[in-house]
Amino acid sequence: MKVGFLWVGKTKNKTMNELIDDYLSRIGKFAPVETVTLRSWTAAGNSAKAHIDKEGADILAKTAGDPFVVLLSERGKQLDSRQFAGLIESRRLAGEKKMTFVIGGHEGVSHAVEQRANVLLGLGKMTFTHDMARLLLAEQVYRAFTIINNLPYQR
Repeated sequence: MKVGFLWVGKTKNKTMNELIDDYLSRIGKFAPVETVTLRSWTAAGNSAKAHIDKEGADILAKTAGDPFVVLLSERGKQLDSRQFAGLIESRRLAGEKKMTFVIGGHEGVSHAVEQRANVLLGLGKMTFTHDMARLLLAEQVYRAFTIINNLPYQR
């Protein structure tokens, strides 16, 4: 099963980018990884709704053929690491060809993107920067694969 990451806007902090890339590389030892960074429309002027709609259209276009989409959301279900590993493993065992994790833009995502998602996932009740959310998500996906493969990282 391929693991996809789709997020809006670039990670500007070099150290954070290196950490994210490190975890993406680690995940690549278990599954092919695809990362897509979409343009953030917040610098384009217009209203927040216009930004959300443009970013939403971009997200929907890029995930149109993806069989299983997990959207990070403040309203999403919170799972512990073992439950998260169970979600990934259940999709793999179901024969899913790809599982895509989406982090929307700074102003949120459109209702259409929420409707498109198969799962809304929350990282916790605290608020994280988008860069930090990317790092936490990548680390948790890597941790999930170590749990699935009974490797010592998670212990």
